[in-house]
Amino acid sequence: MSGEPLYGCRGCGLGPLVRVLDLGKMPAADDFPPLHGVAAGTESTHPLAMDLCAMCGLAQLAQDDTVTAEPRGVEPQALRDQAEDAVTRVAAAGWLPGEGTVREFGSPHGGSWLPLLTERGYTATDRPADVVIDCFGIMHEPHQRVAFAQRAAATAPGGVLLLQFHSLHAIVRHGQWNALRHGHFAYYSLDALQALLRSAGMVAVTAWEFGLYGGTVLVAAVHAPAEADPAIARIRATEAAVADPAVVRGLQDAADRQARALRNWLESETAAGHRVYAYGAASRAVALLHLAGAHRGLLAAVADASPGKQGRRMPGTDIPIVAPAELVAAQPDRVLLTLPDLLPEVATRWPELEGRWVTEVPESL
Repeated sequence: MSGEPLYGCRGCGLGPLVRVLDLGKMPAADDFPPLHGVAAGTESTHPLAMDLCAMCGLAQLAQDDTVTAEPRGVEPQALRDQAEDAVTRVAAAGWLPGEGTVREFGSPHGGSWLPLLTERGYTATDRPADVVIDCFGIMHEPHQRVAFAQRAAATAPGGVLLLQFHSLHAIVRHGQWNALRHGHFAYYSLDALQALLRSAGMVAVTAWEFGLYGGTVLVAAVHAPAEADPAIARIRATEAAVADPAVVRGLQDAADRQARALRNWLESETAAGHRVYAYGAASRAVALLHLAGAHRGLLAAVADASPGKQGRRMPGTDIPIVAPAELVAAQPDRVLLTLPDLLPEVATRWPELEGRWVTEVPESL
């Protein structure tokens, strides 16, 4: 891994950029090849690395030469529940008086808050709106300053922009190195987000925190001038450490440890005669399985509820993606859950697999 500074920040345009995580070449996380076709290990791979801007603090995808489009997944119940919770909390704080217009910048991962707003009396529009929503969408924009300017222009005078993101602080604190993926161009601290909002003439005035994905933040931003409330200062203080490249570089160690632990665990389970499956053909599972050198001799299949992924395989491996019904029928000894947030949903949906879910692989055996 190189720590030499680079230049050309996606946010401030200045830099310098410091390399904090380098996974080498990885298969595209949004390209799930057909099960029968190009042999596993022969598809193209692409550089995958994260840089941190020493000027504005924005963590960002170093480069992306992929052109694929991920089959749309099924929105998890955890994400729907969190959206309802968020709208309830925002409304209770007085930001949703129940009339006016709403506009949404969607995410490639699907899901929408629009029904939650229209049932409160808002009218959807594609013009500047009183409420503008972006839930996990803006990180998919390669030109960050342009993206923030677009959302500012879409927010009517006196309106509010509600912007939710997976926080860099949570990513670093929980060692979620595989949140880095092709097509995800930015990873925000609140400081970095504030800088981008200021460049677009907006100010984050309050924020709410949620446990989804280990830590997400929902910000309410308005056109300047405006004053931030204590929630902003509190979150910024909590996140102060992620301005230090040395701290964010802890993701590199986490990647090495987790990949090694997964490989050791799969080999140990196989040696014990246990059949192991996984659930969740999520993009963040792609890098983990590839880095661990997983194959169907160790991991029989990955189940996923998305019909668009079934009948394909995990990129960079020969591991097939199957329907949940096949997982239940197989009655495996262990089921590795690649997204732990899904546990309440899948445990309720498939009680036949009780006691077999694994949400965390031990790092020593």
